[in-house]
Amino acid sequence: MKDLTKAEEQVMHSLWKLEKAFVKDVIEEFSEPKPAYNTVSTIIRILEKKDFVSYKAFGKTHQYFPIVSKEDYTKHTAGQLVDNYFGGSFKNLVSFFVKDNDMTVKEMDDLMKVIEAKKEQNG
Repeated sequence: MKDLTKAEEQVMHSLWKLEKAFVKDVIEEFSEPKPAYNTVSTIIRILEKKDFVSYKAFGKTHQYFPIVSKEDYTKHTAGQLVDNYFGGSFKNLVSFFVKDNDMTVKEMDDLMKVIEAKKEQNG
């Protein structure tokens, strides 16, 4: 899976939220100052070339929709984060958040519940 720029990610978040949209609909998702129509249109065409987006044509107008799910992209980027910054170790990632980011006791408890549920699931 290809990496996305920050601008491409912003457009994808809009498309994931809307599920299908015309360029004008994507623009409406942005806060002021809104990007130009041509800018968003260009980004969507780039996303199409990267196989993240497809479209249905209505004459000269296109309605776009994501073909990569938010979950799949999240898994991809999280995996890259772990590989690039934590030596491929999820333990190192969790340790970083516990030590360096003032993880609350409730957040640690919630994390432990997720881990316990996964352990039970895997038997």
